[in-house]
Parts: sequence; C-alpha cells; structure tokens
Amino acid sequence: MCAHASAPNSDTPIRIGVVGLGYIGTTVGGQFHRHADAAIQAVCDLDTDRLATAGTEFDVPPATRYTEYETMLDDPDCELDAVLVGTPHTLHYDQVVAALDRDLHVYCDKPLTTDLDRARELVDRADQTDQTLMVGYQRHLQTAFQRARERFATDPPRWVTASITQDWIADSAGTWRLDPDLSGGGFLFDTGSHLLDGMLWTTGLEPESVAASMDFHDDEQRVDRRTHLDVRFENGATGTVSLHGDLPSTREHIHCWDDRGALYLEGTQWGSREIFEIDTDASEHVPYIDHRQERTRAGAFVDSIRDGTEPPATARDALRVTALTDAAYEAARTGDRIPVELESNGQR
Repeated sequence: MCAHASAPNSDTPIRIGVVGLGYIGTTVGGQFHRHADAAIQAVCDLDTDRLATAGTEFDVPPATRYTEYETMLDDPDCELDAVLVGTPHTLHYDQVVAALDRDLHVYCDKPLTTDLDRARELVDRADQTDQTLMVGYQRHLQTAFQRARERFATDPPRWVTASITQDWIADSAGTWRLDPDLSGGGFLFDTGSHLLDGMLWTTGLEPESVAASMDFHDDEQRVDRRTHLDVRFENGATGTVSLHGDLPSTREHIHCWDDRGALYLEGTQWGSREIFEIDTDASEHVPYIDHRQERTRAGAFVDSIRDGTEPPATARDALRVTALTDAAYEAARTGDRIPVELESNGQR
C-alpha cells in the first residue's frame, strides 16, 4: 500500500498521484508539476497513449504509470501523499473514498459526486479525517468572487440572477460528457456546477426550494442542454439561474442585489472574472482587481496540506451544489417545486 505521511516534511515535496489524464488531470497536474513543493509521483489512465504523453511531460518513470487506479494506490513502490481525481463525474466517489481509506489527501474535480446521499457521506468523512479533501471550484480562488463574498458575509443579497453559456454540446461530442452514465447528467452537472457554486459560495445563501425547466439533448432526457431555475432561499431571497450549453461562446454573469445596490461578476471564456459595483443611483464603479495574487488550484491544495487549514472549496460547499442540482433535475422532470435537502432527514 502507498506510504503516506499526513503532514509531509516541509523540505519534502508532496507526492501526487494523478488519476485521469484529460483536461483537468493535465491542467491541474501541470500546476503541481511546476509547484516547488509538489511532485507528480504517479499517473493513471486507461488510455495508454495519454499515459505515455503525461508520464513524459511530468517526468514520471514507466514503473509508476498505471492503467488501474487501485493498483497505483496499493503498489508498495509508489509512495504517495495525495491524489488528484480528474476522471468522469460518476467515478469520483469511489476514487475519493479509496484514497481517504488509505490516508491520502484528495483534490477532486467538480462535482465531488453526482449522488446526493454520497455527497452527504463525503461531508461526514471530511469532518472526521485529518486529510485534506478539496473540490475543484476555482472561483473560490478568484479575487472578484472573494471581494463579493466579503460584501455579503453578514448581509446576503435579496435577489440574484446568474447565467452561463457555452458551445458545450459541440465541444463534448464523442466524449464521456454526453454519456450520462459517466457524466451524471448534462450541462447543469458539468459547467453549470461552477455557476451554482459561484452563486452559493459568493452570497452565502442557502437554497430552500427550486422549480426548473430543461431542454434535453438526448431522447432519454438525461443530458440537459438548456436549464432555467427559479430558486428560493431560506432568508426569503430569490434567484433565477439560466444555463445554455448550445450557444457559440462562453460568457458568465452573476448579479447580486441588496439595499445598497448590486455587485456584478462578469467574464468570458475561462479567465478570472471582473467585478462591477452598482450604487442605488445606478452609477457604476470598477474596483481594481490584482489577478496576479490569485493562487492556483494546486497551490491552494498544497497550502492546505502544509498548514493544516481548511481548503478553499470544501466537501460541504460541494454538497450544497449537489443538493440544488439533484432537486433541479427532479423539478424539471416532475414540473413541481422541489425542496433542497442538505441532510438525509429532510433538513436543509
């Protein structure tokens, strides 16, 4: 079984095993590879071509390149401190649990899991372990979202609108993202997960119930390409969320209104977002944002392990997103307004 030290010596790089060598595995894996306090110790993927390419890029010798995840975890010659889980969504839960069972830290791409009961279980696991479990919601690391969160820390907004567009259907053609057995759903469970997280984390609002409508890409109505949500929050605030995965380009908007005016978070493609402050007289201010100070996802994960601190995006953050997503799919299929239940006993 992989050797592990829960708090690696500060003079020793944190040894990372990467499972899944698609976009996330190679992008965040590349951040770890370039980080002074981390080293890619092993890589794992079913695709042997990807395995060879990433192994060469990350300086991983053939002896620690694997096609089976548990073989990597249990190889006595493969000493790991942490794993990066960058596989299709429905595989996350089993792989996260396997790593935690071996006392490894985990960075998991979003969504943490596509199953609500399993999301609740992982929150309990995270609360009971000294290991870091970080979820790949990178908006928590962006200065614009952090500034907005500070504004709403004690007084959440009364009304929120959020939207995102992407040429997701075309981009996902021929990939696992259009296979609901691997993706767990459609655009809402993929790119939409970032939008829901950004809205919930920034505002601090707790969703109470949701009504929804969806258009589906597949005949079985499992892969949504357009979604509209009407969300009610516990404090009486309301929100509308619109997602369209069959439009030409990527744009994101989150608008949060309170009695002092509004904050607008805007952005295109996948770069850092900008923030606009709207006063009650409709005048607009653009505060200076220094994006150079923003940490990478790998850097934040390493800091959490080194310092023994809570990661920027936690299992509980991921649970809120999964609970709202789960209720949204049920609402769209039934036509009913569905309660958002964070706890298994029906409590929010």
